[in-house]
Amino acid sequence: MKIEILGSGCSNCLKLAKNTEEAVKQKGVVCEVEKVTDLARIMGYGVMMTPGLVIDGVVKSVGKMLSVEDIKKLL
Repeated sequence: MKIEILGSGCSNCLKLAKNTEEAVKQKGVVCEVEKVTDLARIMGYGVMMTPGLVIDGVVKSVGKMLSVEDIKKLL
């Protein structure tokens, strides 16, 4: 599984990355978590608002701050 956090590195993006890493840890999921700050890659997903959460190439959330529990439900 590959998870991508889309964003410029703002506080919300960093918080989503932290929540994602915690959700992965709690679920015991083996995956790669990557922070994507490249605007061209972000736009390639059609994401216009950050932060964004992508799991295995599928955009799961845009412009929202997901809690650890929310992310666990998506895994």
